[in-house]
Amino acid sequence: MTDEHPFEDLLVLIKGAGDLATGVAWRLHRSGIPVVMTELPRPLSVRRAVAFAQAVYDDEHEVEDVTARKALTADVPDVLDAGEIPVLVDPEMEAIEELAPSVVVDAVVAKVNTGTTLESAEFVAALGPGFEAGVDCHAVIETNRGPNLGRAIWEGGAEADTGTPGAAWTPPTGRESGNGGPAEDMTAARVLRAPVAGRLRALACIGDRLEEGAPYGAIVQPSGEEKTLLAPFSGVLRGLIHETVSLQPGLKIGDIDPRGEPALAFRISEKSLAVGGGVLEAFLHWHFGRSDDSVTEEMGF
Repeated sequence: MTDEHPFEDLLVLIKGAGDLATGVAWRLHRSGIPVVMTELPRPLSVRRAVAFAQAVYDDEHEVEDVTARKALTADVPDVLDAGEIPVLVDPEMEAIEELAPSVVVDAVVAKVNTGTTLESAEFVAALGPGFEAGVDCHAVIETNRGPNLGRAIWEGGAEADTGTPGAAWTPPTGRESGNGGPAEDMTAARVLRAPVAGRLRALACIGDRLEEGAPYGAIVQPSGEEKTLLAPFSGVLRGLIHETVSLQPGLKIGDIDPRGEPALAFRISEKSLAVGGGVLEAFLHWHFGRSDDSVTEEMGF
């Protein structure tokens, strides 16, 4: 036995700190792997209760007993030593040069590659469509709900963007399922989008129960006119974008969960945990295969 920590000489930099990125960071951190995250000056996360991006607004944010802290690059060692996850405001990923991470995970889930390359780190993983393993990164992690969710892909890419959110629940009793019935309509409607440009004025909080037609917010338009936003069906407000974000028509601003359980708004989703597990698997496969020439050659390192 040895007291040496197997990951003490490694650092994983995660691009993005939204809810999927948080699932990744949470899995890695809980496994003893040092993690640092980057975000925009005004994060666009909707599921803010379970997104480490919220630390950018509040200086620190806890998700299921793990704390993330807004930090400067120079603060990273101290934050890691405190057992926390540093979140850097670094939209240009300048921290790569100074921190020289061993691993980079693109967890923005923009559905397109926004600049990640095989040269970004010794090992590079990316979430969802827009990446090809062996070309843009070493491993792609599937993000589409279904039998492949969370799988590490070493050749090719993830499933194409469907443009429709996957159902995260069993449809309530009495609702139809299949072929575009009411259950599918509710699945599509759960993602709330800005109908006009402006800024959000919240009229409800994440975790609140809403009845169908109840106002959950209003968009204050540049003219000063307000557009009231109404819940499309009854459920729990699972996510709501920060009020300081400048909104454009079509931007995702909220999420309603028809399961009606407020506690779920404050727990990492099964999808985020599955994706995080896929990244952890890929990381361990790379880490413990670094000294095995046959494995590293197969993986293209």
